[in-house]
Amino acid sequence: MGRKKRTKIVIIILAAVILCAALAVGGIVIYGKHQISKIPGLTFTEALEYTTKDNAGAVITVGIIKDKQISYKVYGENGKELPAKPHTYEIGSLTKTFTAALINKAITEGKICIDDTIDNYLPLPKAGGHPTIKELLTHTSGYEGYYFESPMISNFFKGRNDFYGITKEMVLEKASELNMDKESYGFTYSNYGYAVLGLVLEAVYHTDYTTLLNSFVQDELGLSGTEISGKSGDLGNYWDWKANDAYLPAGAITSNITDMLSYALMQVEGNPYFYGCHKSIKTVNASTEDYRTMGINMDEIGMSWMIDTENGIIWHNGGTGDYNSYLGFHPETKTAVVVLSNLAPKYRIPATVLGVKLLLEY
Repeated sequence: MGRKKRTKIVIIILAAVILCAALAVGGIVIYGKHQISKIPGLTFTEALEYTTKDNAGAVITVGIIKDKQISYKVYGENGKELPAKPHTYEIGSLTKTFTAALINKAITEGKICIDDTIDNYLPLPKAGGHPTIKELLTHTSGYEGYYFESPMISNFFKGRNDFYGITKEMVLEKASELNMDKESYGFTYSNYGYAVLGLVLEAVYHTDYTTLLNSFVQDELGLSGTEISGKSGDLGNYWDWKANDAYLPAGAITSNITDMLSYALMQVEGNPYFYGCHKSIKTVNASTEDYRTMGINMDEIGMSWMIDTENGIIWHNGGTGDYNSYLGFHPETKTAVVVLSNLAPKYRIPATVLGVKLLLEY
């Protein structure tokens, strides 16, 4: 067989493989969209039963605040109700609402100005363009979600949290290199931005973030079961963190339903630590197609809190490797819903969708 003919055959085979792969991926996408299209028609109970179907390890806790009454239930496999125990969950990016509250606290104490650029607080070159505190709070700084650092390689192979071992020095060095001199940026959800906010908090309070956060939630808010994760809890599979990891402010808190319902009540009742955090400071129109299909909107944003103007809901969610969570509330009716799940964020129907369904049903 001639060389040209062999080459032609190889090209044809490669083309066929690529075409088959493309058709397979396309089929998966179409199937996925078909499945997603069914979800809006499900009730909360149906969605919960589907999410926990034949999963003996599922433990989903759902809390409600309605007419000043607080209650919660724990659900397991096939939506079966379990004993009402306050399990310990990772709350992922709901951590950002606590970081934002600490920033708000620092603003009210005159330690931070929301319109200042971060070089007012961190040792960064003055010549570079740097984002403001406000831009970091609203994910409109231009920063990417995260930046690659060498520890991520070993984290990948060891199955660890991506951000394990990324130091504050690495984050600060990256901020020194970046020049965010564009007049304005669109919404890009940024874990890195909240890592930088953690550095700002440490600079103005002269205290490490873990000590600052734990003292705030336990001593000032009275949330005794809420803390920077020490991997202690009854559900297992908690993320690894080092004591001074830079990304702690973006998603390292663990909590339980009683604390998170107390936290939700603080939002509903306009606690001064949080009231300013709920006010819209940026229009973002950041809803994804899937979110819009589910009736979830990200129209505006306050200090970390997403604002769904269509439904009158203020909310935030979170996800780690094996957990996902949601807290949403309706300020006018003073209704709130908390969903804590020990299932991965992409497993069937996430806590965010379950939470919105329940909140809208109420």
